[in-house]
Formats: sequence, C-alpha cells, structure tokens
Amino acid sequence: MKSCTKELWFNTKHEREFINITGEVDKLLKESGVQEGLCLVNAMHITASVFINDDESGLHHDFDVWLEKLAPHEPVSSYQHNHGEVNADAHLKRQIMGREVVVAITGGQLHLGPWEQVFYGEFDGKRRKRVLVKIIGE
Repeated sequence: MKSCTKELWFNTKHEREFINITGEVDKLLKESGVQEGLCLVNAMHITASVFINDDESGLHHDFDVWLEKLAPHEPVSSYQHNHGEVNADAHLKRQIMGREVVVAITGGQLHLGPWEQVFYGEFDGKRRKRVLVKIIGE
C-alpha cells in the first residue's frame, strides 16, 4: 500500500472565498503513483471548509448569499463566541459546508462525477491556512 501526505497553503484576499483546488489535488495524486484508493482532502482550520460541487460563478455567489442569510456576520454582538473575537459566523458557515471530502481513486484519476470539482471554502480569511491531502491505495 502507498500513501502520500501533503499540505496545500492558502492566504485569501477576501474574508470569504471559494477556490477550486481540483487541479492541485490531481497533481498530488499523480505524484503519489496511487492507481486505486482514496483521497482525503481536509480543511485544517475551524473557519474553513472543503466541499465538492460545480465550478460555476453564479452558484458560488448563491452559496455566499445563502450562507450569509443562515449565519450573518453582523451584528457580531449576537454571538456568544464573539466575546474577544468576531468570527462566530465563520465557524457556523464551516459547519454547514463541511470539513472534508473523500474522493475515490480509479485508474489513477479522481473518480468525480460530471461537473464535480473540489473546493476550498474560506470564511475568515486574509491569513495563512492549510488543507491536508492524504492519498492511500495501491
């Protein structure tokens, strides 16, 4: 069995941002040499997410609007967590969008469906954060 563990690092320009990381994950898969197995992609920060969906700007805008309705940033005083911090909404947004994805590897390729892409979602950005990519298999 082979395994590969790498980290991807991000420093977003905006507080909230969605970044397509499919190409970077695929590059790591190729480097690993794994042909059949699993690929875990995991946000290593509690105000960030990894998820799979379509790479369509209108959808990303809709995610942002929807998440802001579900967990609005303002008023920051409405969150118990915001005593000393102002990122409670980012924790809630991460909880909604998810911490990680696991993608099957078949024939040395990420076994994604049509239109599926892997994304890093940032909800408390403008600072350095990382994503773990763990690939295991034969």
